[in-house]
Amino acid sequence: MNRPPLHHELYLIAHDNSGKPLVHQSSMALGLAGAVLLELALGDRLAATEGGVSVRDSTSVGDAVADSLIPLILRDRTARDIAFWTKKVAEDVYDRTRESLVSAGVLNRVTRRRLGVLSQTRHELADIASVVRACSGVRAAVEGREEPDARCAALCGLVGVLQVDAALYLGQPSNQLIGRLRGIAEESSRVVQDVVGTVDTLISEAAVAVYR
Repeated sequence: MNRPPLHHELYLIAHDNSGKPLVHQSSMALGLAGAVLLELALGDRLAATEGGVSVRDSTSVGDAVADSLIPLILRDRTARDIAFWTKKVAEDVYDRTRESLVSAGVLNRVTRRRLGVLSQTRHELADIASVVRACSGVRAAVEGREEPDARCAALCGLVGVLQVDAALYLGQPSNQLIGRLRGIAEESSRVVQDVVGTVDTLISEAAVAVYR
């Protein structure tokens, strides 16, 4: 069965049913960007190491956000690292991911008026089943019911880094659950460790910068 892009699944986990984000949008954008890089790396389209990110295979993966990154890397003449490309993708990945989910019918764009004058637009779930499917592999890995593959481990790690574990409804203490999610990623392939670790570092750096 074909799975949705990794950044789609992370977006769904990181929002409640009304479309409200469970974490600050800037942090979520970094998480989504990491998911895009991992989608390509785990699909053997990219080589992502501490030494840089390079293209292995320019074949389309069928996702507009991920496919648009390949030409950028091909045109780049410098061995930019994972952090650079994570920040680059994060510039517009949130809006592009949301619009892709709207186009796919997973989210509905709903505009409501407040006090008869002000309007507010939300992007609400069309069907709760999409979130259940996105969470299922993560839940199974945490509970030890299934051995996670690299893709599932990547999603676990990003959910842990973003601290949106409440969406899993596992009834475990948050600190314990986040530790388990991070641990799953740390036990996975090197590229999962590197990308998830980079996202974690960038989020921490952004948080520190706010207080400078």
